[in-house]
Amino acid sequence: MAYEFFYWPEIQGRGEFVRLALEDAGVPFVDVARGSESEGRSVPAMLALMQGEGTSHIPFAPPFLRDGDMIVSHTAVILLYLGGRIGLAPTDEDGRLWTHQIQLTITDIVKEVYNSHHPIDEDKWFHEQKDEAIARAAIFRRDRMPKFLGWFERILQANPAGAGHLVGSSVTYADLSLFQLIEGLHFAFPLAAKRELAKLPRVTALHRAVAERPRVKAYLASERRVPFKETGIFRRYPELDG
Repeated sequence: MAYEFFYWPEIQGRGEFVRLALEDAGVPFVDVARGSESEGRSVPAMLALMQGEGTSHIPFAPPFLRDGDMIVSHTAVILLYLGGRIGLAPTDEDGRLWTHQIQLTITDIVKEVYNSHHPIDEDKWFHEQKDEAIARAAIFRRDRMPKFLGWFERILQANPAGAGHLVGSSVTYADLSLFQLIEGLHFAFPLAAKRELAKLPRVTALHRAVAERPRVKAYLASERRVPFKETGIFRRYPELDG
C-alpha cells in the first residue's frame, strides 16, 4: 500500500525533505493535498485529519505521513520512521540515531533561516518587521550559517567510511536533506551561500552528487518539484543577503 503524505501543495517548505526521500527511494506514495476532492485527496482531507477526524493521534501541523493506521508527524520523525523502511538509513542503532541527530540539526538551521525573515511574528508580513529581519539576517550570515555548514563539513571529513556521505558508505536521508538545505540557501542567500560554500569542498561535492542521483535528477526536472517562492521557508529578499 502506498504511503500517504500530507503537506501544503503550493510550497516546498518542510515537506520537501520528506518528498525528496520518497522520490529518491522510488517507493509508491500519494501526495494527498495535491489530489482532488473526488478522490478524497485534497487540502480539506489533510485539514480533516488535523481536526482529529478518524484518528486520536492528531497532527499539530503538516508535514505528516499515514502508513495504514499509523500517523507520524514532524519532518525529522517522519524520516526516522521511513529511513530503514525505504533503504535510506543504517540498520544498526548507532547509525540510525546518528542520522536522526544530523537531521535534527538540519531542522535547527531551517528554523533559523525562517526566523531571518520573520524574526518577530510569524503572522506579520515581512515588510512589517523588515528592520528586525535585516538585523537578524546579518547575524545568520555572519555567525549561524558558517557554524552549521562548517559542522556538516567536519562530519563529512570525520566519516570513517569516507567523505562521500554524512553517515556510512551509502546515501541516507540526511544526505538528501543537506542537499535541500543547500538548495534553499542558494535561493534565499545567493551571495552569502556562494561565499560560504566556497570554503566547504566536501559539502559542495555532496550537494552535486545528490543532484545527479537518477531519481532525484528526474524529480528536480519534473512538475512535481514546486519552485522556491516567497511564501515558504526559504525566501529571497535581496536586502537580507548583505
